[in-house]
Amino acid sequence: MKAVARSPRQLLVALFDAAVAAAQPARCLPPHLDGLLQGVAGRIRIVGAGKAAGAMAQTLEACWTKASERISGLVVVPYGHAASLRHIESIEAAHPLPDAASERAATRMLAAVQGLGADDLVLVLLSGGASALLAAPLAGITLGEKRAVTASLLASGASIDEINTVRKHLSRIKGGRLALAAQPARVLTLAISDVADDDLASLGSGPTAPDPTTCAEALEICRRHDIVLTPGMAALLGSGQAETPKPGDPRFAGHEARIIASGRTALAAAAGVARAHGIRPLILGAAIEGEAREVAKAMAGIARACRQAGTPVAPPCVLLSGGETTVTVRGRGRGGRNGEFLLALALALRGAAGIHALAADTDGIDGTGGNAGAFLDPDSLARAGALGIDARGRLLDNDAHAVFAALDDLLVTGPTRTNVNDFRAILIEP
Repeated sequence: MKAVARSPRQLLVALFDAAVAAAQPARCLPPHLDGLLQGVAGRIRIVGAGKAAGAMAQTLEACWTKASERISGLVVVPYGHAASLRHIESIEAAHPLPDAASERAATRMLAAVQGLGADDLVLVLLSGGASALLAAPLAGITLGEKRAVTASLLASGASIDEINTVRKHLSRIKGGRLALAAQPARVLTLAISDVADDDLASLGSGPTAPDPTTCAEALEICRRHDIVLTPGMAALLGSGQAETPKPGDPRFAGHEARIIASGRTALAAAAGVARAHGIRPLILGAAIEGEAREVAKAMAGIARACRQAGTPVAPPCVLLSGGETTVTVRGRGRGGRNGEFLLALALALRGAAGIHALAADTDGIDGTGGNAGAFLDPDSLARAGALGIDARGRLLDNDAHAVFAALDDLLVTGPTRTNVNDFRAILIEP
């Protein structure tokens, strides 16, 4: 394909759009639906949760019109993600912290998969965000207590795997318990992954996957991050009463799970667009984790090396990466991990010429700011300074959103109805 001249920002948007499009259910789900109903003599119960669950259910209904009379179920999506469906109910609930609707949805989902037979199929449509959308605390734990622990974990700098380890052990539906509730029906999970290594035990806190983590690990995570547990939670975890079913449990025999799209899918699509425009892509990884500020410093170093020495790749080039960084909240600002990454990147680059960047969440929401992410240009710090903005002080206050809003450099997409986690592109000109 002949390269088309575009501004740096236009090219960055094209890369992001390609990444999101590659993970849309209408594109990635149909190939996995062919032949799935062969041998299914009974009912087809569809359940799902996550930011992509509504679009996944729409795609399924469009592909399975001949089996429509056998289909029923429900999917749970964040507020603002409602889907128009004919045979599957769409329920909205809160994210990233659960609310009463999350608890009602989880209770209904558990009931929906019970009472089925061996000839029936439970098809689980899973995507990022499911952990908050399905909240079914163990007996003796209130929703408010679980919400408080989740909020503390999210602000602590704990990784998503650590957060989900704790959530699984305090839940009636996570950590494989949804699959066990569906016995003896066959369970098939189709997932759009937003977690490192596409680990189904972590995705959505693994409602259909056996859980290799333990109560002891959940307690250690809480201790390490200074998370205060209620006496009831501490007793359940300390006694092992909250233990989840483990790999090798025969009750999972015959169940199947497939990853239909992931961060790697998105990065590969973006790389293809870059090549079509004569830009060399270098994929640094789809599962990069760590404190957003520290990841930014490392990537600034790589970008400088490309610009100055042509290594590990010579300009014009773009560094692509995904995964989920963390932010330890110490300030009072309105952040978002992608905004925090970009502001730290700007400070590390110190206005280096010819380096532009975009960082955004593929679900269209970076933190609580209402934006997907933001843009960074070589003159971003200078423009902020001209407005009297102390960029370093704003970073210390976890207030990156205010900086990029003042610069009119926010990327606003609205909900994309998919989620393969963060997308970062650092474009380096000759």
